[in-house]
Amino acid sequence: MNKNTQPTGKKGKSWRAKLNAWLHLWLGLASGIVVFIVSITGCLFAFQKEISEKVHHDIMFVQPQQTATLPISTLINNARKALGPDKKVNYITTYTDKDRAWEFMTYVAGDPKAITYFGSVKYYEAVFLNPYTGEVIGHHDFKYDFFAIVKMIHWSLLLSGKVGEQIVGWSVLIFVILLITGLILWWPKKWTKATRDQSFKIKWKASFKRVNYDLHNVLGFYAMAIALVLALTGLVWSFKWFQTTVYVVASRSITPPAHKNGVSDTTLANTPQRGLDIAFESVRKDNPAAKRIGLSTPDSGKAAVVYMSAYWGNEVYYDRDDFQFDKYTGKMLAKVTGKDRNAGEKLIGMNYDIHVGAIGGIIGKIIAFIVSLICASLPVTGFIVWWGKGKKKDKKKVTVSKVVPAAAV
Repeated sequence: MNKNTQPTGKKGKSWRAKLNAWLHLWLGLASGIVVFIVSITGCLFAFQKEISEKVHHDIMFVQPQQTATLPISTLINNARKALGPDKKVNYITTYTDKDRAWEFMTYVAGDPKAITYFGSVKYYEAVFLNPYTGEVIGHHDFKYDFFAIVKMIHWSLLLSGKVGEQIVGWSVLIFVILLITGLILWWPKKWTKATRDQSFKIKWKASFKRVNYDLHNVLGFYAMAIALVLALTGLVWSFKWFQTTVYVVASRSITPPAHKNGVSDTTLANTPQRGLDIAFESVRKDNPAAKRIGLSTPDSGKAAVVYMSAYWGNEVYYDRDDFQFDKYTGKMLAKVTGKDRNAGEKLIGMNYDIHVGAIGGIIGKIIAFIVSLICASLPVTGFIVWWGKGKKKDKKKVTVSKVVPAAAV
């Protein structure tokens, strides 16, 4: 038989199949390291709340008491003293659970030209207070917190500015393409019992190469749907155009609804500022089912307002009502509830909770953890598959070089 003669009855791969395989290979090699880092840090971050509360239990929890909590303004003053005169309390998180300490956060950005995350943050700290006694029970530096660092590696590879975010964003976008091209490669030409077993089962008793191939092929298929959700929610932060697209598709509108913004009564600028206490107590009274109440201290501007949010879940952020109050009188100036937000606003508001799996409770976080772990494995198993094929080709070349001279003799 002529060596150039092709076996009859067999067709070579189409150009579409070849292009798909080429894209899957080279895009995977180009983005593999970043995808691995982003996936493994996402895996580590999945249970950050549970782990942090366990590790820092002594400063995040207090002995429950039946007495009333101190005024929020008193607690803020205590927090300021603990932080130092140069650090302003930016945000406070209070809890309705009687055994929780309240958190008083201070944050100031660092050098805008810094190369790394550490240079871009001047300080990022919190003090934890017993809300019944006003005692400071803990002071934590979140700038160097393990999960804060993991989050920034996940977000921007620990780089500051847009450079790291863009590297991560484009790598995740490539990963979305890899999931699609991988599904095309996975899809059997014929649905037989053999192809079903090959596509849906891992042959643990086979050779290492086969097990590795199955881990890449089978686990990639099972994780694909959730992996796409995790990747797409990540892209919402990476690219403004993608966030806008998600909003427009969900809301079927390009114009966000106009929510009212209030201003404080500047004629009362010289009066004692009791508005914060009045506003906080009114939110607590009117929203007894809220799990958390978050508030920011008002800016120094005379017309600045007090912002508060009542969160209905223990951990999620999307399910909330937002309020604005006059910082002098505590009068409510504006309120936005879930009913006031359109579908686009709701979906964008859910983005973080979906991304970390918190929207599904502990089951959702377990799923996010497992899928992130699988996503981290795909670049590794994929590289081993590619490397093995290269070794196989080299072995064939060596075999041919030994046989041909003997045949020529």
